[in-house]
Amino acid sequence: MKAFQETARSSTCAARRGRIFTDRGTVETPVFMPVGTQATVKAVSPEELEKCGAQIILGNTYHLYLRPGQRIIQELGGLHTFMGWKKPVLTDSGGFQIYSLATMRKIEEHGVRFRSHIDGSIHSLTPESAIEIQEALGSDIMMCLDVCIPYPATLRETADFTALTTRWAERCLAARKRKELHLFAIIQGGMDPEWRIRSASELLELGFDGYALGGLSVGEPKELLLEMIDTVRPVVPSEYPVYVMGVGTPEDLVECVARGVDMFDCVLPTRNARNGMLFTSSGRIVIKNACFRRDSRPIDAACRCYTCRNFSRAYLRHLYISKEILVHRLTTIHNLYYFLNLLQEMRSAIEADRFEEFKKEFYSRRENKT
Repeated sequence: MKAFQETARSSTCAARRGRIFTDRGTVETPVFMPVGTQATVKAVSPEELEKCGAQIILGNTYHLYLRPGQRIIQELGGLHTFMGWKKPVLTDSGGFQIYSLATMRKIEEHGVRFRSHIDGSIHSLTPESAIEIQEALGSDIMMCLDVCIPYPATLRETADFTALTTRWAERCLAARKRKELHLFAIIQGGMDPEWRIRSASELLELGFDGYALGGLSVGEPKELLLEMIDTVRPVVPSEYPVYVMGVGTPEDLVECVARGVDMFDCVLPTRNARNGMLFTSSGRIVIKNACFRRDSRPIDAACRCYTCRNFSRAYLRHLYISKEILVHRLTTIHNLYYFLNLLQEMRSAIEADRFEEFKKEFYSRRENKT
């Protein structure tokens, strides 16, 4: 099955519309994927996710391998049945989670040895086992195991880890048995333009269904993140979807879409919701602030999510200050709706060939906060 088709393109920038085809349905791009690391998007049900506009969600190989284990999930009908989600799922290979373990892992040619963050037990993850786990889960889009390069990194670290990522990608491709599940490679190269281009070129020669830019949002300045996208995005032919991993803020999404990126994931909307930081068309608000104590307005008057249609800022502040569980559900619904609707607005703007006008309006609303 062909993974991707471009359907429209802006006449003034690299922004584009497209479709990713999977056995569980078509995903309209550009798309934001809510993060459901442990087979759940925190605080919301699959039904609520659908009502927010989610087309595809993300799960994580590392976490699901450790608990409850891919064999249990497979025995219970696969990841979709296990979590009650009927639409497509993308699973990260676990490379970033292992990167974040730092002192608890060792990278070798064969794979990665690491200690579980749960109980300290020793495990090994290889390119082959990463594919085996994801195939057992039934992921619609699988990711190759990669080495996430820290920032800053030496030239030697960048060269060695980028080359190892390419060798691991080749092994992932050889280990793949379920051809109906798409397999994406992860372009590395750190913050070095030459190594980024080299990584992309070598992975393109191997032939994958899509390509991700990894090793971003690891502490680098925003200008450097965009520079790496500007460097690599033109190298990837238009017939492949391009996924920037772990990005980001609403501003990041707008800037990356303008550069031709098709797919995003980030914990920001769900994590910030639980911490009381809410996204609106005019910027962010922190709902615990005393100024909202008597505020009868919704979070965002322009928003049509369940929360904004039914509850005031004052009520949400009351729930948050009172430590009521309901606040996490209501704020998460709002933030996810905001992110997913933002991508819908961008898709519509690209189709109408007015993306630049959309972008100007987006920033203008943030300059005129209410």
